[in-house]
Amino acid sequence: MHNNWDENPDLNITPLIDVMLVLMAIFMITIPVLHYQEQIQLPEGSQTLKVGEEKSLVVELDKDLNVYYENDVYTLDAFPDAFMLKTSDLDKSEVIYVNADKTVAYENVILLLKVIKESGFSKASLLTL
Repeated sequence: MHNNWDENPDLNITPLIDVMLVLMAIFMITIPVLHYQEQIQLPEGSQTLKVGEEKSLVVELDKDLNVYYENDVYTLDAFPDAFMLKTSDLDKSEVIYVNADKTVAYENVILLLKVIKESGFSKASLLTL
């Protein structure tokens, strides 16, 4: 009796791939639904202290390179000295917002930010519309 077995059997991995794809689809659907929440205990805060609005200053630059600070208008060349004089007695931790016209060259806005930084202010933000 001679058996006719195949000497080089091929491994059929198609069912294995099908099972893996189904498992991957199940995990992809269920993982985003799971939420892990850490239980923490926060310290008790004061009920009488209210958060106030931060003081802020606004510097505006128009398309003609006029700089507006408070109620005054300066040219871009005259603004650095005037700004340093006007803000010498202010708290340097105040926030300064810079609002520039969209047609103003980038280098002029950077010059304005440089003046603000050289005056000692560290919190400057650009306003966008």
